[in-house]
Amino acid sequence: MKREEKGLSVWQLTMLALGTIVGGSFFLGSSVAVRAAGPSVLVAYVIGGILVYFILTALSEMTVANPASGSFRTYAEQAFGRGAGFTVGWVYWTGLVLAMSSEATAASILLRNWFPMFSLPILGVVIIITVTLLNLLGADRLSKLESGLSAIKLLAIAAFVVIAVCLAAGIGTALFGTAAGQGGAAAAGYSVLTGEPWMPGGISGIAGSMLMVMFTYAGFEVLGLAVPETRNPAVTIPKAIRLTIVLLVGLYLAAITALFLLIPRSLVSEQVSPFVSALTLHGLGWTGTVMNIVLVTAILSTMLASVFGLGRMLRSLAEEGHTPVWMRDRSDIPYRGILVSGGAMLGALGLGLMLPQGIYLFLVSSGGFSLLFVYAVIMASHYRLRKRQGGSFVRRRGMRGFPYTSWLSIGSLIAIIVSMPLIPGQGGGLAAGIMFVLLFAGLYAVGRFRGKSPDLSRKPLRPLPPAVSPGYANAEMSEELTDPKTKK
Repeated sequence: MKREEKGLSVWQLTMLALGTIVGGSFFLGSSVAVRAAGPSVLVAYVIGGILVYFILTALSEMTVANPASGSFRTYAEQAFGRGAGFTVGWVYWTGLVLAMSSEATAASILLRNWFPMFSLPILGVVIIITVTLLNLLGADRLSKLESGLSAIKLLAIAAFVVIAVCLAAGIGTALFGTAAGQGGAAAAGYSVLTGEPWMPGGISGIAGSMLMVMFTYAGFEVLGLAVPETRNPAVTIPKAIRLTIVLLVGLYLAAITALFLLIPRSLVSEQVSPFVSALTLHGLGWTGTVMNIVLVTAILSTMLASVFGLGRMLRSLAEEGHTPVWMRDRSDIPYRGILVSGGAMLGALGLGLMLPQGIYLFLVSSGGFSLLFVYAVIMASHYRLRKRQGGSFVRRRGMRGFPYTSWLSIGSLIAIIVSMPLIPGQGGGLAAGIMFVLLFAGLYAVGRFRGKSPDLSRKPLRPLPPAVSPGYANAEMSEELTDPKTKK
């Protein structure tokens, strides 16, 4: 069978990315952004979408030029040295492990409503073990499962938009048996949106919502980590990125707009999903159960895709000598990386039971920082490698507006990171994230000082190739990197 017949397709990659991105941060966390900015949160989502577009375009350009299995970690290593690759890889891995252990706890709390006979620790352990074992099935089977789970989330968002439009049009009673049209029923429609102050928090409200908005977009970096399982990365990755951006921004804007047709900002609670609050206000209280099912599905989907990325990141670190030798995987599926990541998530879950809640939350909140940190590193790596290259890596695929868009993106990401303490509960994330950066940078420095750093015996990273058209040269390069027969 030819190589072109194997690997993840554009659609499978897109669903894998959406599976990582659309999670509890959107179904629950968006209420924080709505409260902060009101209807002007739509501007924040547009700005966030544009920022994600630039980050993904930069990642795509580097991926097309050199479809390395380590993705952004490898590019950071090429741009800033092996210490940067070591630090970025481990900060990302550690932050995501802690964040996913927290997601397992959140899913356990929801599942316990239906299975009260099981304790939270048991449910959390079962969830982590299940997600880990499913990842051992391989990228192709996992992508099919992820496509199904992602479809449930996307259909839930689309269904909410349809219901909101029907309620706004005054046909909710006939279609859904709601209280619309009865005495005292809540209003729905354009009047709800126009009755709201457009920018209740001013510019600062939009700025304050950007952190949560970026969290709802987080997870797209899995597209780069999926390179080894992708057919013809030079063509497939850019197409998947474009499709992901269009679907994601379109669905988010439609859902938030529909939300403001049903419920004013003042009635949105940060403790309840804004979509449940909106539908309950209009007599659709049963949607709370449905939304809980969707939320569990979203969390499990996010965990599946995240463990996929964690396993590939650990394999990349091992291949470059940044882990003990026994962690190197020789097969297409990074079994050891997946199992170690799953074990680490179980350990993090145990920390939640042993440590005081404040300390545990301090560590877990570093997950948000690690993602924003990675995005800033992607842009910085792209900027430095392009400056070194003297132009775009490949024709017709360079990031538009370079280097101004690079400066704008890096500055925006730094501003969002610095603003973390302004959001309740996120100040610890900034502190913990900085702590992990210093910790892993220090570990690398100590290893080099003692002369025991594993990278001393490793060959140097291959530099990015000169600018070429994305033709047979890139196809041959991706063939070499992704064909298991060529891996030694």
